[in-house]
Amino acid sequence: MNGARWLVQALSAEGVDTLFGYPGGAIMPFYDALHGSDLKHVLVRHEQGAAFAANGYARAGGRVGVCVATSGPGASNLVTGIADAMLDSVPMVIVTGQVPTALMGTDAFQEIDVFGMTMPIVKHSFLPRSVDDLPRMFAEAFRIARSGRPGPVLIDLPKDVQNGDASHLPLHAPLPTDPVPAPMDASLHAALALISQAQKPVLYGGGGLVLGDAVQAFRLFADATQIPAVLTLKGLGALPAAHPLNLGMVGMHGSRAANMAVQECDLLIAVGARFDDRATGKLAEFAPHARVVHMDLDACEIGKLRHAEVGVRGDIRTTLTALTLPCAAHLHGRHGVARKQWRAACQQRARQHAARYDAPGESVYAPALLKRLSELAPEAVVSCDVGQHQMWVAQHWRLKDPRKHLTSGALGAMGFGLPAAIGALLALREPENPDAQVICVSGDGSFLMNVQELATIARYRLPIKIVLLDNQALGMVRQWQELFFERRYSEVDLSDNPDFAAVAAAFGIPASFVDRADGVDSALQALLAAPGPAVLHVAIDQAANVWPLVPPNRNNAQMLDADEVASLSVASPIAESEEPSNALSA
Repeated sequence: MNGARWLVQALSAEGVDTLFGYPGGAIMPFYDALHGSDLKHVLVRHEQGAAFAANGYARAGGRVGVCVATSGPGASNLVTGIADAMLDSVPMVIVTGQVPTALMGTDAFQEIDVFGMTMPIVKHSFLPRSVDDLPRMFAEAFRIARSGRPGPVLIDLPKDVQNGDASHLPLHAPLPTDPVPAPMDASLHAALALISQAQKPVLYGGGGLVLGDAVQAFRLFADATQIPAVLTLKGLGALPAAHPLNLGMVGMHGSRAANMAVQECDLLIAVGARFDDRATGKLAEFAPHARVVHMDLDACEIGKLRHAEVGVRGDIRTTLTALTLPCAAHLHGRHGVARKQWRAACQQRARQHAARYDAPGESVYAPALLKRLSELAPEAVVSCDVGQHQMWVAQHWRLKDPRKHLTSGALGAMGFGLPAAIGALLALREPENPDAQVICVSGDGSFLMNVQELATIARYRLPIKIVLLDNQALGMVRQWQELFFERRYSEVDLSDNPDFAAVAAAFGIPASFVDRADGVDSALQALLAAPGPAVLHVAIDQAANVWPLVPPNRNNAQMLDADEVASLSVASPIAESEEPSNALSA
């Protein structure tokens, strides 16, 4: 029993059944200990793929994701995936090999200070100097990753610690997760007082609803109070897309109904949301008439970006449950008529500005394709890359559960979608759920970032369906250059893309192609009916943009859509530094 073998049994004791990694010199003792163990190791083809796969595994399954790499370039290739987990609050434990302790600090082969390199992007780091450190550090790593606001924890393992005699160490005993603090009664009373006075309240739900296992409590609160709701990118699905109170996504590419409701409300009830710049637009003009009730587990988020008249720190589920009945009791109080009129106005605007899918022409309209795909696969998990297709999924996919929407939110990392889909499927495909369905929606730019993971999909026969939207450009960058940089298209041309069907075929994965709207439905049904992994290559118009759009340094009421942009002078594209003008107002 050496340190590496002790770690393998400790992983099993923590409930880990799957880990993602890539071996190398400094982590070789650990891989030797894995041989013959009950742990399922998934060999990815790049360490970044390991981090993103562990990330998707954690998000979809609600468990700690684990990834492993060697020292030096193995560890540094994990950094983007670790940062994504930190910024999106994903529980992960990252195990990296390190040179022997006697060589640390000597610039040894494949030695880098991964402990220092990752310090800003982890909740905590551990560097054991002997096998005797392993029981405490390992138990702490999992406790910290799970507790409070989740996040990634690094264990950097020197090679001599892995090889050290661990026969005297006790069996691993997991530590309990830290108890979640309950909200204080005074803050609940203060929140109730503001909510009862509001005539135009809006619920503003974020990713904390998922992290706090508070989605059901949020739905009960919304139904009981009948308060219109807007959602962030990470909160989508907290209310089903078809729910009558769901006004849609808020922010830069949010719906007009959601953005206008926030701009006009007199009370904003932020629940597990952090006032991210992509949601708020120009922060100084976000919800300008509203007082704020901010509910969050993380005290650091309350009042960080927007002053909250009432901050309710503590377990979100407990907070919502405690406020549901008292707030509902005020539904028919002195402001009952005003609230009813406000709700009707919000819902009328949502109907008036609902997305249309009757795009003219014979080419494929991506929003219509994605909406139809979500209808054909209503229980599927969708894993997105980053770009225009990410926003189209957020706007048009009929989400019913936020855990079924995997996206790189705060970091916006291209290359996330494919490996995250791998992790999600392995988290969900249990004996009791053999038909778990995962769809990766990618763009031609993002897809090539981690295309090598097609080999992982093929090796493990993972029936992931991949929809590749190909506009032969870096679409989101091209859209911004069109609108804000006088159409100076700099380094966005991808017209020399490979034959994606041939690429997929080289990995043993069948692919089909569609470029006409009348072929979309049959192509989607054939994709979903494929018995294993499959790729649908979709050609879309390079000029297609994501609408609506809130320009930089504008408030969310100053959304642009295609018709408004067309009415502007072609010779005078919108500049980022311009002040708002009448032509840009809603």
